[in-house]
Amino acid sequence: MIRVATISDAEAVAALTRAAYAKWVPVIGREPLPMKADHAAFIRDHRVDLLFAGSDLVALLETIQHENDILIENVAVDPRFQKRGYGRKMLAYAEQLAAQAGVGIVRLYTNSLFKENLRLYASLGYEIEREEARNGGVAIYLFKRVP
Repeated sequence: MIRVATISDAEAVAALTRAAYAKWVPVIGREPLPMKADHAAFIRDHRVDLLFAGSDLVALLETIQHENDILIENVAVDPRFQKRGYGRKMLAYAEQLAAQAGVGIVRLYTNSLFKENLRLYASLGYEIEREEARNGGVAIYLFKRVP
């Protein structure tokens, strides 16, 4: 089941995000930006969708809708539930949101050192749009056209 988050979900969103991104701290030598985000403000100002398996929160998707695209600001899967297709499901959900909104592009970005993520996005048809120095590393910006 997927539902839109409410402000009462902010703590759970923050906890899931911190757990999901913890594996990247040793890779980049710092906490990735989603670990530091104000998730309550994001829930208030944008859109956060939560994926449940039974009563367990297993994944989330934070998006910002623009005039011509939807930006995935954060997609995270609880480490206990990774490698089961939940990340792919949330990315497909973002594409569905874009189609419903009448925008033809989904965008996202990730750290260049997150090779596992880059392989996943490429396998799903995301293309590199640009690379940019960001926070002491390199951010890779990707996009996918959706029907």
